[in-house]
This record gives sequence, structure tokens and C-alpha cells, in this order.
Amino acid sequence: MRHFVYFSSKARTSGNFPLDNLMKAGRMDIAIHVIIAAFFLSHDFRKDVSLHLIFYGPPNPPRHIEIQTNSKLDINKKDIAGLIKKILYKYKEGRKEEIFPGCFIEKKSFLNVIEELYEQGKEIFVLDKKGENIRNVKIPDNSVFIIGDHEGLPKKELKRLKKITVPVSVGPKMYFASQTIVIVNNELDRRGV
Repeated sequence: MRHFVYFSSKARTSGNFPLDNLMKAGRMDIAIHVIIAAFFLSHDFRKDVSLHLIFYGPPNPPRHIEIQTNSKLDINKKDIAGLIKKILYKYKEGRKEEIFPGCFIEKKSFLNVIEELYEQGKEIFVLDKKGENIRNVKIPDNSVFIIGDHEGLPKKELKRLKKITVPVSVGPKMYFASQTIVIVNNELDRRGV
């Protein structure tokens, strides 16, 4: 299973955002593209991905949405904004709730999500333009890849995570978060990881 953690400093943390202007919903459009890049293939759906979306936007941050590959989850690219909206609306204070098959929501910070994945024995990679080329890095099964939104990752938390993360780069240019996920997925597919 490959894990992606997407951090957004602005994405709405409640379901009351307009579906007709996702940019104004804290760049929810980026989160939607991340979901598509993580799970969708041409005429297929990945069966080996767990995606963690961490939203720090208003009104009640943080929110941690986890979407795991699940054969009972029937989604298509057109419904993703509605799916996120429903998941956020159904949040229950103080607990992790499964809203749809394989779709969970809870209040959990970026730092806590990463530390929990690390405690489960997963190798943690943070995407960084200055990191080592991903093609030269050994990547075990069940690895985690951390990706930030257009504003990047929270600097304070990254300093605290420095000892447990490995910085890797997907190339000499800055890519969209969704493009970065496609590149990482492609690299893992080529390796059979």
C-alpha cells in the first residue's frame, strides 16, 4: 500500500463551500486534482493507495480525511467535490468516523498524522525540490509521501519532522501537487512497489 499525505493550509474544514467556485473554497480544486491523481487510471482505479488530506482552512481546523482504496466506494471524477463536501458535513466531534466505505474524517493535526504513520513503521518521504532524486532512493513497500499545496508545507512542523523524513525530489522543476503524485505513482509502478 502506498500512502500520500496532502497538506492544505487553506482548504475549508466544513462542508459549506460552493461547488461552483472551488478556488474560493480554500483551493479545494487542488485537493480534487490530488484525489484524481492518487486513485484514477485510464479506465481503472488504483487498488493500492491510501490518501490523507489534511485541511487547515476555516472555520474549524484541522481536519484529517483519509480515503482508502475500497471496492465498495463508488466514485467518479465528477463527484469528488460533492464527496469531500459530504465527508466534511458528517464530521462528529471527538471521534474518527467512517462516512463512506474507506472514507474517514477526524480532527487530527498534520504532525500527529505523520507521527502516527511513522509509529506504524512506514518510511516517510517529503517531496522537496532540493531533496535527493527519487530515482536514486530506495523506496520500500508501504511508504508515505508528503506533498504540500501551492503554499507548501508548514515550516514549523517540518523542522520537528526532520529526523523521521527523507527529502526527495521528482525533478528540477516545481510541479503541481497532483502532478507530483502522478510522477511518484509512475515511479512506484515502474519499480513494482
